[in-house]
Amino acid sequence: MLPLGTLAPDFRLSEVVSGKSVGLGDFAGKDALLVMFICRHCPFVKHVQQELARIGHDYAAKSLGIVAISSNDADAFPDDAPGSLREMAIELGFSFPYCFDETQNVAKAYDAVCTPDFFLFGKDRRLVYRGQLDDSRPGSGIPVTGKDLRGAIDAVLELRAVSDQQKPSVGCNIKWRNG
Repeated sequence: MLPLGTLAPDFRLSEVVSGKSVGLGDFAGKDALLVMFICRHCPFVKHVQQELARIGHDYAAKSLGIVAISSNDADAFPDDAPGSLREMAIELGFSFPYCFDETQNVAKAYDAVCTPDFFLFGKDRRLVYRGQLDDSRPGSGIPVTGKDLRGAIDAVLELRAVSDQQKPSVGCNIKWRNG
C-alpha cells in the first residue's frame, strides 16, 4: 500500500467524455484531491457508483479536486474500454473527469490494487487517506453512505487531522495486462 504521507504521483491521461488531457497539475488550486480507481464491470463499483456520483455533486462547490481513473485491461474487459466508460460517466452524471489509464502506469505508480480504490491527498498533495468508501458491500444489506471517505474529505477540508485508523478498500482486482 502507498504509505500515508507519500506525495501524489504525477499523471496525465485522456478523459473519456471530453477527450481532454487531465493531469495532477490541473488540480493545483484545490485544498484536497481525491483519486479514485474505478471501472464499469466490477460489482463492487456498481454497488457504490451512485454514491461516487453524489460525492462529486456534494463537493462540487468545495475546494476538492476529484478524478476517476480506470486502469483495467480493456482488451480482456471490453466494458472497461473508453467508449463504455464514457457511457458510464454520462449515465451517472459524473461531475469530475473520468480517465483511462491504457498503459496501467498510473495504477502502478499509486499502488492501486482494486476497484474501487480511493486515495485522498491534502493541499500539499501528500496522502492522508487510503481506504474504503464505507462498510457496505454487495449483498451486505448495509446502506452505501460513503461515511469513511466523506469523513476523511471533511477532515482535510476543515483542516483537521485524518485518522490513521483506515480500513482498506475491498473490490475486484485491477485487471492487469499480461506481459
